[in-house]
Amino acid sequence: MDVAVVRSDLIDEQEALDRIISGISLSDWDLDTASPGWSVADQIAHLAYFDNAAALAIASPNEFQESVQRLLEMYSRGEDAEDAILSPYRAMRPGELLEAWRDGRRNLAEKSRNLSADSRVVWYGPSMGSKSFLTARLMEVWAHGQDILDAIDLKREETDRLHHIAQLGFITRSWSFINRGQEPIDTPVKVILKSPSGETWEFGPQSAEESVSGSALDFCLVVTQRRNLEDTSLEVFGSAAVEWMKIAQAFAGPATDGPEPR
Repeated sequence: MDVAVVRSDLIDEQEALDRIISGISLSDWDLDTASPGWSVADQIAHLAYFDNAAALAIASPNEFQESVQRLLEMYSRGEDAEDAILSPYRAMRPGELLEAWRDGRRNLAEKSRNLSADSRVVWYGPSMGSKSFLTARLMEVWAHGQDILDAIDLKREETDRLHHIAQLGFITRSWSFINRGQEPIDTPVKVILKSPSGETWEFGPQSAEESVSGSALDFCLVVTQRRNLEDTSLEVFGSAAVEWMKIAQAFAGPATDGPEPR
């Protein structure tokens, strides 16, 4: 799958969430989400900020790195960098915020248009290959969209765009351990998932004795830490597979534990 396909699917995922957000009431924007201290509006603000940040990282790596340094300096002074990121958006009315996110998406779509398979993009940790970079953006909009859906008590029609997130969840298995300062478990684990369209997706060596199987949706919810493993129908066999699923984290940033069972 090439970069252009991932970019197209990212845009489609953003537009799918836009259609949902465009139809909610004004009061829904103020609802609390699972992210502590974040409202529905804050979830959209987060996406808007980081879509623009991603566009800057592609177009002007030096300027992006300067922006990262400013954030790090804020943290070192004990200032609330998160509030600094969100505060301009928190001053906006819902309609303005929605347009700000759309502007950020258009900015990212334009700047990513000419990314090639061998392009690398600077980011908050190590640089990333262009395909992985855009896949991470797709994962972000889907996962934060799930936070919004949970807050307003809605379900969406899932698509096979979940394949990007499922694959990311699989390849970040070692990262989930390393991010916690733990030694990765090298026992092979195969993942067998049923896609929204009914296809079967398989990751890992088929000879592996340990496995994770079930719906792609459940797997994606677990690796993005939007659901506790106990709240899904995933079947997990083997101690290495269980240990992975307990701490799976397909996104960058400090290690987090995800939600408690519902």
